[in-house]
Amino acid sequence: MQFPTRFSDLPEYAFPRLRALLEPIPAGGAPLAMSLGEPQHAIPPFVPEVMSRHSATLSKYPPNEGLPELRAAIAAWIARRYDVPMPDPDRRVLPLNGTREGLFNACIALSPETKQGKRPVVLLPNPFYQCYAVAALTAGAEPIYVPAAESTGFLPDFSTVPLDLLERTTVVYMCSPSNSQGAVASAAYWAELIALAEQHDFRIFADECYSEIYRDAPPPGALAAVAQASGADPNRVVAFHSLSKRSNLAGLRSGFAASGAENIAAMKQLRSYAGAPLPIPAQHAAAAAWADEDHVIANRALYQEKFALADRILGQTEGYSPPQAGFFLWIKVPDGEAMTRMLWSDHGVRVLPGSYLSRENDARLGGGNPGTTFIRAALVAEKTEVARGLEAIRDCLALSQG
Repeated sequence: MQFPTRFSDLPEYAFPRLRALLEPIPAGGAPLAMSLGEPQHAIPPFVPEVMSRHSATLSKYPPNEGLPELRAAIAAWIARRYDVPMPDPDRRVLPLNGTREGLFNACIALSPETKQGKRPVVLLPNPFYQCYAVAALTAGAEPIYVPAAESTGFLPDFSTVPLDLLERTTVVYMCSPSNSQGAVASAAYWAELIALAEQHDFRIFADECYSEIYRDAPPPGALAAVAQASGADPNRVVAFHSLSKRSNLAGLRSGFAASGAENIAAMKQLRSYAGAPLPIPAQHAAAAAWADEDHVIANRALYQEKFALADRILGQTEGYSPPQAGFFLWIKVPDGEAMTRMLWSDHGVRVLPGSYLSRENDARLGGGNPGTTFIRAALVAEKTEVARGLEAIRDCLALSQG
């Protein structure tokens, strides 16, 4: 029996690799998970009540396009958050069963089979969310890994991609705030990327799932940038947002895509055949969460306390770069896997080697794996536990560098 080979070049997923790396090694202290970006703060208190109130609707099939109340709440949030005219909730917003579904299916729905008679190209930031690469391969495209390195502020410079690749590009995945480096694309960055997309006729998939966790200023967004770009087609950008990080509702599996009407219609059509709409009680809870900002402000304040903690404990440590947003630290080390083993064996602290989130850059873009000399640590645990983990990182870095 034959199996498809389209995914044969993919590395093992990050977390099974991490388990294989650490399982043979006894923990050197009480285990502390800083490897997984799973929020640990309290969920909004109104969510269980809203879901309970609508529990009888579990007997009904949920609408593929989402409840009108949910679409309206999302559209109103977009208008408030980005100071843009409210998008048409019926034609320009699509609720999703978690943004991974949308980030994957959008490539299938919107990336053409060929471009200029050749295999299409999908550009990915490197490091990247693994879903992007699988989506590109499923759509029959060639994934090209563009370095998001320290030298470029941990953001990919897509303008450095060779012209022959840009002319074949159908989709660019862009994550801001970036997972895992916490870098934020400025309004100027978005404007330049949109101009490049207009010039070479590709779409931008803007993964903005960490947009509501930041230090000082709200990160600019792709929807605002395309609205402000003179003559830009609103279908040029598809923005993806989620309640997982914003509202600590990772288990609710609620997100959305917003774009021009043509893109949303194509995504909605595919979703009719291959999607899994959110249960109706969860859709009502999601609508309530998008309409409320108080819990988001409180959640962000907790992360800001942890940012300050990281600055205090690691601020004088070589390799530490304070993130602008998100809840990860991207820390430079001599060797990511070796540091991960040391933290586990000496302190019981579990982080993720940066190379598990990245690939070799395309040779035409310099080659090399930009994650090899980094670790990623998530600031999701309770503050005293985060402090313990940060102190362990500081101590292990001092040993490795001294």
